[in-house]
Amino acid sequence: MISPEIIRRYPFFAGLNHEQIVKLAQVASELSVDTSHTFFHEGDELCCFHLVLEGAVAIAIPIPAQSAAGDIAGQLTGDYKAKDLIVSTVGTGDIFSWSALVPPHVATAGARAIMPSLVIAFDCQKLLKEFESDCRFGYLMMQKAAQISRDRLRDLRIESLAELAG
Repeated sequence: MISPEIIRRYPFFAGLNHEQIVKLAQVASELSVDTSHTFFHEGDELCCFHLVLEGAVAIAIPIPAQSAAGDIAGQLTGDYKAKDLIVSTVGTGDIFSWSALVPPHVATAGARAIMPSLVIAFDCQKLLKEFESDCRFGYLMMQKAAQISRDRLRDLRIESLAELAG
């Protein structure tokens, strides 16, 4: 458990009442990591969503390395050399691993610290049980997860257009 006051400071949690903030604090723990710490890879089952308190985390998707053969079977089975393409970087006050809140609770990208970082991990298994008894809380958190998803898609679209424009 962490102090509810830490959570209250961040805009992501705006609109939640005191009781909901306390419930979040009860399922939260701080995690200090070094540069290059891998939180998870694309496709991993997620148990937590994270808030960055200090530092920065790269959100990346694996793409076949240019030296990788164009073997379709290898791409389907994941048996190919890949490199990570950073599609977003999140910093202080930002949330990552939001898909832990949304079935099937699988990472849509990977996450790796790009500098020493301090994050809060929120246990989603416990949190989802809270949502069952407090549907309004669940609704508000799902709205927030959807907003993160929307913003990440917008950012990716803008970056893609910039890349195409050269």
